[in-house]
Amino acid sequence: MSSLSCGIVGLPNVGKSTIFSALTNAAAESGNFPFTTIEPNVAVVNVEDSRLKQLHALLKSNSIVFTNLKFVDIAGLVKGASKGEGLGNKFLANIREVDAIAHVLRCFDDDVTHVFDSVDPIRDMDVINLELALSDLQILEKRLIKLEKGKKSGDKDAIREHELVEKIIDILNSGKKINIEKEFGIDELKIIKQLNLITFKPTTYILNYGNKQIASEKIESLKEQITKNQNSYVEINGLLESEVKDFDEAEKKDFLQEFNIIDTGLKLLIDEVYSLLNLITFYTAGPQECRAWSIKKDLKAPEAAGKIHTDFQKGFIRAEIIEFKNFIEFKNEEEVKKNGLMRSEGKDYIVKDGDIIHFRYNV
Repeated sequence: MSSLSCGIVGLPNVGKSTIFSALTNAAAESGNFPFTTIEPNVAVVNVEDSRLKQLHALLKSNSIVFTNLKFVDIAGLVKGASKGEGLGNKFLANIREVDAIAHVLRCFDDDVTHVFDSVDPIRDMDVINLELALSDLQILEKRLIKLEKGKKSGDKDAIREHELVEKIIDILNSGKKINIEKEFGIDELKIIKQLNLITFKPTTYILNYGNKQIASEKIESLKEQITKNQNSYVEINGLLESEVKDFDEAEKKDFLQEFNIIDTGLKLLIDEVYSLLNLITFYTAGPQECRAWSIKKDLKAPEAAGKIHTDFQKGFIRAEIIEFKNFIEFKNEEEVKKNGLMRSEGKDYIVKDGDIIHFRYNV
């Protein structure tokens, strides 16, 4: 199963590559000049999972397999990117390929060049968001032209999509923030997915701190603006985390706690991406392997089975379910069964977060 991906974006020299390196422990070029990153850096990281570790410890499985998430460090966008400035078209194309966006905002005033010669995260956020919207508008205007012929001939699908595209254009031009799940119907959402619009991708913001933090009033104003726009944010000291990226987990935890940092930036961001993408985790567990699987919320059992192998979905018979808390309490499957806590569910069962599942199938 291919990894879900999160693109790390922002203006040049806001600390994207430092954040990327610190979070993924992967080498990404960084420097005190614009466009240090040209080609996107990519790293796949394990999603740490305490429940999976507990299952592995109880079952003493031969292997443990974490689910994972792909991070893509996309080169810095600049004002005019939608018109091709600063290799803008290439970078915008990279953003269209990811599932979620983490937009890095510079909240430090260290001696690092800024493309506007001053540090103002609200301005930076507005510049990037405008370029992303303008890029989407170009895509939509081209789509309208292609739909015109079908609309004139009375093609119902073309007419319906033409109306939808016009509606989206009006929304982008107005600058209004919307909840697309509530604003559009199921059929409309299918079309929107095919359009692959950047502005409709789930987005969070990374407030990136350094040695010299900007004024607290600016940070509070930034947080208020992000919240007003119905977005979320995580706060990460990229410089500090880059200093501990080679520590083992215990050393890293102790070091960060000295700065009153409870969770690593990686955990904070992964948790937020999971929330943005409406992901949950189910488990398969046995003597050979304990494994975590990430799926969308509200997925039915056959679809979840298909994440493991298409044959599981095609030949689905039933799913044998144990809740995580019950497995931990009774220590093994046999005791869970004795206490009547293993359930057999059919094709309409909606998988829950933490379910331990054995799929029965026949192909």
